[in-house]
Amino acid sequence: MFTQAKTQLHTIRDLLRFAVSQFNKAELFFGHGSANAYDEAVYLILHTLHLPLEQLAPFIDARLTSDEQEQVLKIIERRITEKKPAAYLTNEAWLGDYNFYVDERVIVPRSFIAELLQTQLEPWVINPDNILSAMDLCTGSGCLAILMAHAFENSTIDAVDISTDALAVANRNVAEYKLQNRVSCIESDLFTALSGRSYDLIISNPPYVNAESMAYLPTEYNHEPKKALESGDDGLDATRVILREAAKYLNEEGLLIVEIGHNRDCLEQAYPQTPFTWLETSAGDEYVFLLQRNQLPV
Repeated sequence: MFTQAKTQLHTIRDLLRFAVSQFNKAELFFGHGSANAYDEAVYLILHTLHLPLEQLAPFIDARLTSDEQEQVLKIIERRITEKKPAAYLTNEAWLGDYNFYVDERVIVPRSFIAELLQTQLEPWVINPDNILSAMDLCTGSGCLAILMAHAFENSTIDAVDISTDALAVANRNVAEYKLQNRVSCIESDLFTALSGRSYDLIISNPPYVNAESMAYLPTEYNHEPKKALESGDDGLDATRVILREAAKYLNEEGLLIVEIGHNRDCLEQAYPQTPFTWLETSAGDEYVFLLQRNQLPV
């Protein structure tokens, strides 16, 4: 099939059609930045050809050199045979207008909290200039810490993770955005190495996949660090620790914002007296909760 493609496919339109057909035939899973085979194929082709990611139309009928054709077919074939998320093939992931370096030391960024930071957490944060200290707990690639630095320009931020490998990626991204003077990457198992620190805002996209779901994840997820995904039988092990400990690290008017995947019902059953505020995202209001410091369980 790929041997034929080299002799019969000549334009970006040809290769795009071929990629979509082959991705659908291979029954690939799309959940790491693209929602379907077409979007994934467009991204991989334009990225490989060093073309603007938002401008397919002007180039759609451009003929490729033999070297360009070979590079595009190679990344299409890798996506099919390796079943790696596209972000690991390109070492790039996007959250809104921001792009980040990623590799298999970190999960591919895909947090709904990124959407909420675009509006500086309005209306929960009345004056963004008053956010002076913040933490991104379970930072991974550092993407949310970097977005917080842009949303709250007066803040200093701790980007915290248990994984030294993840923190190496986070440090690379922090340096890329020239934020070393405001974002500090800290190795800590949740709060264990943070004694004496306090924050106006804590956000976290912790591990939250339950044991049953871990057993049936699509192949693409198996390339991500398991400890960044799994969180006990019900997916709430990390969230329980956060709820138990966060008040010690929040200032009096501090806010806690946590993403928990599909665990809203389970969480509310476990904490029936806790007044969670569920924040509206593009996927609905069941994935991210907010609590004020005085609302945290005691």
